[in-house]
Amino acid sequence: MSKNKLLLPFALVTSLFFLWGLSYGLLDVLNKHFQETLHITRQKSTLLQFAYFGAYFVAAIPAGMFMKKAGYKKGILAGLFMFATGAFLCYPSAEMASFPFFLFSFFILACGLTFLETAANPYVTVLGDPDSSAFRINLAQSFNGIGAFIGPRIGGILFFREVVDGDGLGSVKIVYIGITIIVLLVALMIYRTPMPEIKEEELVTDAQGHTGKTLIQHRNFTGAVVTQFFYVAAQVGIAALFINYCTEKGLGIDNEKAAYLFSNSLILFTIGRFTGTAIMKKVAPHILLTIYAVLNILLCLIVVSVNTMLSVYALMAVFFFESIMFPTIFALGVKNLGNYTKRGASFIIMSISGGAIMPFFMGWIADNYSTQTAYIIPLLCFFIVLWYGLKGYQTHSTHEQVLPDR
Repeated sequence: MSKNKLLLPFALVTSLFFLWGLSYGLLDVLNKHFQETLHITRQKSTLLQFAYFGAYFVAAIPAGMFMKKAGYKKGILAGLFMFATGAFLCYPSAEMASFPFFLFSFFILACGLTFLETAANPYVTVLGDPDSSAFRINLAQSFNGIGAFIGPRIGGILFFREVVDGDGLGSVKIVYIGITIIVLLVALMIYRTPMPEIKEEELVTDAQGHTGKTLIQHRNFTGAVVTQFFYVAAQVGIAALFINYCTEKGLGIDNEKAAYLFSNSLILFTIGRFTGTAIMKKVAPHILLTIYAVLNILLCLIVVSVNTMLSVYALMAVFFFESIMFPTIFALGVKNLGNYTKRGASFIIMSISGGAIMPFFMGWIADNYSTQTAYIIPLLCFFIVLWYGLKGYQTHSTHEQVLPDR
């Protein structure tokens, strides 16, 4: 299929990355917002992440099964419908000022995002040359960073000021009704646009071929499932308690300023996505992943051990080096899976559930010790990412003999 015919589908799918980035960027601001408006603890506020990312564990396999039967386009439309439904339910949640109903709303919303990510991530990797799949997914994920940057800006401007001037939840209603309308408009555009259905079995490029391998025999896939679990755990935990970390340092940072620092961190994340995508034209994805993992380990050491503004700047810098990790792990994980691509993608997306579990433990540490101490967990998670960049990405199966390089 010609590149011109793939351009519009690629652009529309890329818009989905922006939408779920916006949703995610708002989520981490809501953590601190709900602590104050709904009077809940830091640990309880991380149940937002549990509901949101727990949906990935519940819905990823059904999403993969649905798309294997119905195709990418119908999977995307189903995801957009659930996304819009969950966003709309935030309105009655705010009306009732009910944290449990908010959790339900975000669970439904995130089930929709699970369908979108299960479809969009592998779809981007197969829309073109397999050798440039990591480049394409990093380019698409760059727009996810833009959405994630805008989310905290909206939250900082509307949510925290309203705590002083009003009941604190009126702007939540407005924001999520707006998201509902936007999502439905995007769904209409995709419904009316021809989207090519890619046959993944035609895309296998490894020299030893796909025949005879089961999915689990693809070592790059199994490593990606494990690594993505720990990477997302680190990313979500770092973001969920970012505002608490900044405001508890005794450095004169209030909630609104911390939200802006968080937004600036996501600017770094977005810049990292674009620059990382460009660097991958010259540097192999697994090498760049390794370098960035080492740098984030060093930065997290500063975060957990230093009590000046240097630690805040180090925490912000972590976002830059996180930027290429999710899409790179994903692209390396589905490489050469052939007709296992949809199924493999659903398992990798399911591992996003790491973001549901680790923040809860971070919240417990923050409540019982300190938020600074809680950042030991992301520090340890980045060692798993380092392993994948060094060895786990390799595409030979666990039952194949690997000949040494000559």
